Amino acid sequence: MIVFPVLLFLFLVLLLPLVITGFTLDIVQVAVVKLGFAPQLAVLLLVAIVIGSAINIPLYQREIQPAGMPWLMESARRRTLVALNVGGGLIPIILAIYQLTRGHILAILTTTAIVTLISYFSAEIVPGNGIRMNAMVAPLTAVICAWLLGADAAPQVAFAGGILGTLIGADLLHLREVEHLASGILSIGGAGVFDGIALCGLFALLLA
Repeated sequence: MIVFPVLLFLFLVLLLPLVITGFTLDIVQVAVVKLGFAPQLAVLLLVAIVIGSAINIPLYQREIQPAGMPWLMESARRRTLVALNVGGGLIPIILAIYQLTRGHILAILTTTAIVTLISYFSAEIVPGNGIRMNAMVAPLTAVICAWLLGADAAPQVAFAGGILGTLIGADLLHLREVEHLASGILSIGGAGVFDGIALCGLFALLLA
């Protein structure tokens, strides 16, 4: 009597990843078309972001020596390696910069400046976790700016301004503060597909 419900439950569990993948692919396809690319590139872009989420490009290393402890052994000092994540940082940044080559430079730069300001004051530094910010603050700011400044190019303006503004305001301008609280690898865009930089660009693009 209970065999069928159990089998149905197992089937739904196995089917769930396929549904999520298909839904994600549809979203990425819409975003890709809005950015001016062929929809066929959606799969390639999604695969590149997922694989790139596991890759961090080292930028520089900083050694942290606690104040008032110059005698501390070299091996005991904290070292922080600052890196750029490919999936959550590099790829979205490249796509955002590409939009600058398609025109509407003033609108994108203005949106970037405003999102940078909002992101800087909205970002919260959490020891041990890095930088935290409400996921919708930067996208909504980018979308409002794009509607006012971007005209027909609002999606591209929102996407580029949202990504670059979040990168500068939330990450780069707070980098020095986070360096002194973290040890090990500090990855910009380090949450990959779920990082604030990538999500901001995607949300802004879909909302615009």
